[in-house]
Amino acid sequence: MKFQIAINLERMTPETDITAVRDHTLEMVQMADRAGFEIVWAAEHHALEMTIAPNPFQILTWWADHTDNIRLGCGVANAAYWHPINLAGEAAMVDLLSGGRLELGLGSGAYQREFDRMRPGLDQKDSHRYMQEMLPLVQELWKGDVEHNGENWQFPKATSCPKPLQENVPMWVAARSPATFDYAVANECDIMCWPLTLPFSEAEKYKAQLDESIQKAGGGWSKRFALMRHTSVYTTPEDRGATLDAIRSVLGQFGNLMMKKGQVNNGFPEQVPLASLEGNSRVDPDMLEESLMFGNPETVIAKLQKYQTLGVDAFIYYASMGLDFDVQKRSLQLFIDEVMPAFASEKG
Repeated sequence: MKFQIAINLERMTPETDITAVRDHTLEMVQMADRAGFEIVWAAEHHALEMTIAPNPFQILTWWADHTDNIRLGCGVANAAYWHPINLAGEAAMVDLLSGGRLELGLGSGAYQREFDRMRPGLDQKDSHRYMQEMLPLVQELWKGDVEHNGENWQFPKATSCPKPLQENVPMWVAARSPATFDYAVANECDIMCWPLTLPFSEAEKYKAQLDESIQKAGGGWSKRFALMRHTSVYTTPEDRGATLDAIRSVLGQFGNLMMKKGQVNNGFPEQVPLASLEGNSRVDPDMLEESLMFGNPETVIAKLQKYQTLGVDAFIYYASMGLDFDVQKRSLQLFIDEVMPAFASEKG
């Protein structure tokens, strides 16, 4: 099983120094690069301080200039917010400037609040149509001139400038629904999944959906299946407490965005009171510690072995949850020093 990392520039309060966020984020990426992580992922979100990522390609270019080996993952661009020529060129430029390290992920977005601002009138549940039209079109633009008359975009003959260095840039799809798994398998894409804070059974559900999609497609899919979890490795009660406090705090803001409750003031979502989410095991501290990649090194190794047995090819260490910078770095260092060696035979 390979290891990847996803990290955002995030501010949970206005008091946090944005330059400190910038410097910390890069330090975490460089730690992962030196440790042999396969990919670092940058997201796309807009007008939210908790995920500062208006252009993932800009972030990846920055990281490329300060790393040596780690591959650079766009995880993921929201296809509905882009024109295909623009996205193809931006992505190819990252590949060129990084020496051929791009991994391109496309998705359908998460928050209706963003669509209301970035693509007014588009319902998030309909945005998969943009992703499905965008993905093969970007690949065609990378090959050369193409004229396009599709449902969402129409343009005369054009090409991507520049072209990627890689002959075949790995293409990823963020999948949760059976239809998206079907699309990813049919188009020979790698797949990434995020079970949010749901238990291991959610990962089992995704793997079953993947297996069903492969069977429907007649078999033969040989791409990567990656799964992301919030991760914190700790050995002290203080770091454990900080982790659980942080994840519960960020869930209050996430609940605001997902349920369209509360306001977003100057980019900072108000927290939905956790009491309004009670009855949902996703906010219970003990359930969170069990479901997420939280615990001491031995516990985390045991959890990862379950995912490996399930058939997960790559685990994405999700570092961002509003956690104190020093706790984040201690967690990542423990993961590097004490967890990754248990899977050393799988790295290669």
